[in-house]
Amino acid sequence: MDATNDKKAAKGYGGGSVDAVISVDEVARQAAKIAENISLEELDRLVNDDPFVTINGLNAGYGKMEILHDFNLRVGRGQSLCLIGPNGAGKSTILHSIFGFTNIFSGQITIGEAGRAMDVTRLTPNQKLSNAGIAYILQDKSIFPGMTVEENLWMGGFLKARPSEAKKSAEMVFERYPRLAARRRHQAKVLSGGERRLLEISRALVMEPSVLLVDEPSIGLEPRFIDMVFEILDDLQHRDGKTIIMVEQNAKKGLEFADIGYVLVSGQLAIAGTGNELLSNAKVGELFLGG
Repeated sequence: MDATNDKKAAKGYGGGSVDAVISVDEVARQAAKIAENISLEELDRLVNDDPFVTINGLNAGYGKMEILHDFNLRVGRGQSLCLIGPNGAGKSTILHSIFGFTNIFSGQITIGEAGRAMDVTRLTPNQKLSNAGIAYILQDKSIFPGMTVEENLWMGGFLKARPSEAKKSAEMVFERYPRLAARRRHQAKVLSGGERRLLEISRALVMEPSVLLVDEPSIGLEPRFIDMVFEILDDLQHRDGKTIIMVEQNAKKGLEFADIGYVLVSGQLAIAGTGNELLSNAKVGELFLGG
C-alpha cells in the first residue's frame, strides 16, 4: 500500500476516513491523556446509587500477568453498560473476570442489590451460571455446527437438574423467536450469520440468567444483522429486565444502545458516563467514533 492510500485508512472504531493513520498504541497514549479521575460516587450516580453488578478494586489477569488494575464497576438491575477502548485495554478481561475465566489477585465482584448481594468473586463459571444467574455470550462461532438448532438450545441447559427442564426452556425460546422455531431441525451450520448470533443469545437464555455478558455482538455480521441483534438485546433489557454488560468493537453502535459507557485504557477506567455523554465527548469521538 502506498503512502497516499495508507493515509486513507480509518482510525478508531467508527466509520469514515481521516487524513492520518493512528496506531493502536497511539490511541492508547492519547486516551490516557484524556483520562479522568473517576470516583466511586460518580459510578454510583450512573446507577442511581442502586448497583446490581458491583466490582471493587479488582486486580485480575491470566497466569501471573495482571491486566486489570484496581478496577471498579457499577451496573444497575436492568441497565446496560458498554465497554470501549483500544485493543489490549482489558475490556474482554472484565467479562472473563466476572464469569470466572481469569485469575483474581485481589478485589471483589458481587451480584445483587445492597443487603442481598452475593459475592461471586471466587465462584466457578458453572456456579456463576447456575447459582448467580450470570451468562456469557461468546464471540462468533460458539455454536455446535453439526448439531440441530434444537440440540444447541438443549446444550444451553446442561446445568439443569433434568433434561426435560432444558427442553421446556428451549420451547419457551422457540415461542419467543419463531425464526429459530422454523429451523429447529436444521443443522446450525446452515444458518445465516444473524440467525447464528440469535441462536448464541438464545442458548444463553435457557438457564434464565439475570446478567448477560455479551462479547462483541456485531463482530462478523452484515449491517442488517447488526441492527437485528441490537434489537434483540434491547428487548431483553427493557422487556425482560436483563442486566447487560457488553464489549463492542463498533463503539458508536454500542454507546447508542447502552445506558452507561466506560472507556478503558491499560486495564484501568479512564472515562465513565452515560452512553449519550460519551457520544457527545469530542475526545472520545476523535479516538473511538471515527472523528
